[in-house]
Amino acid sequence: MTYRIVSDSTSNIFTLPGEIDYKTVPLKILVDGVEYTDEPGLDTEALVAKMEASQWGSSTSCPSIQEWLNAFEGADYIFAVTITSGLSGSYNSALNARDIYISEHPEAKIYVVDSLSTGGEMELIIEKIRECMEKDLPFEESVSVIQDYQKHTHLLFTLESLSNLAKNGRVSPAVAKVAGLLGIRFLGRASEEGTLQQAHICRGAKKTLTMTFSEMQKLGYQGGKVRIDHCLNQTNAEKLKNLILADYPNADVKIVPCTGLCSYYAERGGMILGFEDF
Repeated sequence: MTYRIVSDSTSNIFTLPGEIDYKTVPLKILVDGVEYTDEPGLDTEALVAKMEASQWGSSTSCPSIQEWLNAFEGADYIFAVTITSGLSGSYNSALNARDIYISEHPEAKIYVVDSLSTGGEMELIIEKIRECMEKDLPFEESVSVIQDYQKHTHLLFTLESLSNLAKNGRVSPAVAKVAGLLGIRFLGRASEEGTLQQAHICRGAKKTLTMTFSEMQKLGYQGGKVRIDHCLNQTNAEKLKNLILADYPNADVKIVPCTGLCSYYAERGGMILGFEDF
């Protein structure tokens, strides 16, 4: 039987180490009438600059059912990981593709994971699936492991810019402008239902980093894995990593640049981090 992991592009992972069969399906971003596909080779910095220069709102679209089907083709046992269903239709597209694929390949098994998150937390889920595959666990046992693991992962995000949110009518343009002038950052988290919620308002980068680390500990962080995704903000991602390692020197902390869709949500300077609570 052929095993495969498939993720939509909000995981920020286009390849996996080793011999694990892995594919991604892209989401798309529309800015000023130009469609950008979230795939390897996308110039994220140019995309962000285009969003900043645009006077109009932008939009995104999820992978089609056919794109999911194409990614499933040729595999027997499939684990598909999507961005939270609270933000995108990617999960529903994957479910529809699963049903079609199984109707055409009755021997196949597909588990579609609603990450209830994005970015770094999706990366942790994908890594756990990879561990199950490397241990050659039975499909049903792997599903149980993944479901339990999701109870112990969390997501936090920080925003330095609200420009795109303002253009899309999600916050007041006046609020976005004042926040930028005063150096205000927003710290938020993913809820258990997969929605994104504001947790704290911070002033300045240093306060934001210390508050982020404090919030991680409140949510149970004890030195487990951390995946820090950033939108053109390697410097503060490194500072957050060092802050974590100062208290937990053996922690597995990795920094990953955001690809297109996560850059769309995080905007310039934003960070999205997933972590374990053990």
